[in-house]
Amino acid sequence: MDRHVFFGGKGGVGKTTVSSAYAYACADAGLETLLVSTDPAHSVGDLFDQSFGDDPRPVEGLDQLSVIEIDPEDEVSRHLQSVKRQLSDQVSAAMVNAVDRQIEMAHGTPGAYEAALFDRFVRIMREMDEVDRIVFDTSPTGGTLRLLSLPAYLEGWIDRLLAKRERSIDLFEKAAIGNREPRRVLEGDPVIAHLQERKAFFEDAGKRLREDASFYLVFNPDSLSIRETERAIDQLETQHLSVRGLVANRLTPEPDPDETGRGARYLRSRVETERNRLETARETFSPPVVATIETHVEEIRTDRLETVADRLDIDVTSPRYS
Repeated sequence: MDRHVFFGGKGGVGKTTVSSAYAYACADAGLETLLVSTDPAHSVGDLFDQSFGDDPRPVEGLDQLSVIEIDPEDEVSRHLQSVKRQLSDQVSAAMVNAVDRQIEMAHGTPGAYEAALFDRFVRIMREMDEVDRIVFDTSPTGGTLRLLSLPAYLEGWIDRLLAKRERSIDLFEKAAIGNREPRRVLEGDPVIAHLQERKAFFEDAGKRLREDASFYLVFNPDSLSIRETERAIDQLETQHLSVRGLVANRLTPEPDPDETGRGARYLRSRVETERNRLETARETFSPPVVATIETHVEEIRTDRLETVADRLDIDVTSPRYS
């Protein structure tokens, strides 16, 4: 099993419950496990009845399981401030105010959220060497897919930007000193150095996601969720990120055979409809359905995670020891 496991899906399908249950199963199997959540509602903290933050914090009563809850707004602010510092070091004093204005405008632009979270995800993947498995409770499908597509788009963009930067420096030096002197500015140019560093970062990120990450999609037995799952599978495969399995969550429990009232008849009709949709998913989608989980009357908390984990047919062995 890969070291990094992502759980995606449409918002509200139960990714937090499923990802937490899988992380619980990994820790219970003896793996040092880190669960990473970007849910601004802090649902993981509610599930474990414990506060988490930006740094790994052990789950009380569960050996070998820690949690990071990333606040997306804080992460975007930190990311943009980092960009601001880097740019301010590389432009003239007259340009600093203009850089500040652009950074402020960028905070709410499309892509800032995904770029910030992508950087943080990759840093966690690269830096948490002591962890056997990292489980990501990702953002809703659309945002996650845009996040995962960044390496392919930005690698080409950075290549083009590097070529333009190198050409502009070459022309500047020729104009300044002519062709009689050796040109040295290009070698120490901080902008080119930064772009090369970012290009290597995204290349490494793409390699890790394709070679050492597994993707699972959680869906509910309704038409909208199934259509969203189909789109997600296609878009992930476009990025050469194959989906290992699907988790059908919040299935309606079937009433007992001796129940014949109006409520029982409604439940049986709903169960039949959901079975048909689940069968359609099995026949239509190439990834297998690796779990079917019924709706729970009570909210899932730590003491009920094992019940959900038992329904997941997902390998918990570590690539370090298998």
